[in-house]
Amino acid sequence: MTSIAAPSQVGFNVRWIREDFPILRQTVHGKPLVYLDNAATAQKPRAVLDALMAYYSEDNANVHRGVHLLSERATQAFEDARATVQRFINAASAREIVFTRNATEGINLVAQTFGRARLGPGDEVVISAMEHHSNIVPWQMVCEEKGASLRVIPITDEGALQIEEYERLLGSHTRLVSIVHLSNVLGTINPVRQMIAMAHRRGVPVLIDGSQATHHMAVDVQALDADFYVFTGHKLYGPTGIGVLYGKERLLDEMPPYQGGGDMISSVTFEKTTYNVLPYKFEAGTPNIAGAVGLAAAVDYITAIGMDRITAHERELLAYGTAALSGVPGLTLIGTAPEKASVLSFVMDGVHSHDIGTVVDQEGVAIRTGHHCAQPLMQRLGIPATARASLALYNTREEIDALVAALHKVRELFT
Repeated sequence: MTSIAAPSQVGFNVRWIREDFPILRQTVHGKPLVYLDNAATAQKPRAVLDALMAYYSEDNANVHRGVHLLSERATQAFEDARATVQRFINAASAREIVFTRNATEGINLVAQTFGRARLGPGDEVVISAMEHHSNIVPWQMVCEEKGASLRVIPITDEGALQIEEYERLLGSHTRLVSIVHLSNVLGTINPVRQMIAMAHRRGVPVLIDGSQATHHMAVDVQALDADFYVFTGHKLYGPTGIGVLYGKERLLDEMPPYQGGGDMISSVTFEKTTYNVLPYKFEAGTPNIAGAVGLAAAVDYITAIGMDRITAHERELLAYGTAALSGVPGLTLIGTAPEKASVLSFVMDGVHSHDIGTVVDQEGVAIRTGHHCAQPLMQRLGIPATARASLALYNTREEIDALVAALHKVRELFT
């Protein structure tokens, strides 16, 4: 296993860090891979790959109910992972950490339990114009069922939330606010601490979608005073199929189970079932044990490097990329809010975003094209799609230069 302690000992060294990611060594279409699709999923360091292999090679067993040694070791690893996540986001208790498949499942869990119990005819859920479909559709579903409605915080042309309009939307019928921390399309960092405080002054609970935030900045759920916070493992350099729902213990205790089955029960008869304690009452069936172990390894990896170093590196890279892309003829950046991170979305005159993605791929550069699961945002911006380069801790200035060179080839082909 490569050392994960070295970067934190001598400062941030992106060359050393890149050595920890085996996938980055390959070529694509005969060119060195430049991976700039990190908002979709991030690559995995050797520490995560080794943790997954070690679990399946040495400890693989089901958790919680076995009395044999492998089951005890698997259970210990799974619960240690929960404690690692608790520390990572500074939750008050491991009971407040629920493992899910992804952030989408976490939002659906809250919508179908907390939301269904609290919403009725005429009630309102406040979201924003920049939400991912995963933070729109679950609320649409429960609002339609309960006769409630969605209210949408508007954004500026630069991609910043209009806070004064948000305050105006908070009213006597508001039952929940659900907003993104960092936009997957715009890179906008929303002032969620301020927004939570504004909602709490009116007695309104808040869910934060942190899918794009936890790997770019330090998150402290107690300092934010978030009622719920969701994120996903695969964007945090961990495995796919594992996510986290944080919820204040008091609220989780009040919520009914989301699914029924093994391990979310205390006892079962044909007449009545008694549910398990937190967090297990929300974890029906065999969990993604290896995924949790891998997620903990990813958290340990970035913690060893230091989130402050990661944030500073990515901030410098975003500034460099913003300047470099702005120099490409016919290119317009989408999302220029004063507070943003990690995302460079853009359009090019006369070129469809899918054509941009296809051409730069031939140059070995991986970016994302399309509506990025944010169709209402695209409608607000008056565009069908964008091309999106998204940054991670292992990206470099040279990779930005490779993207810019590839975009000049796009211009040559389409002008």
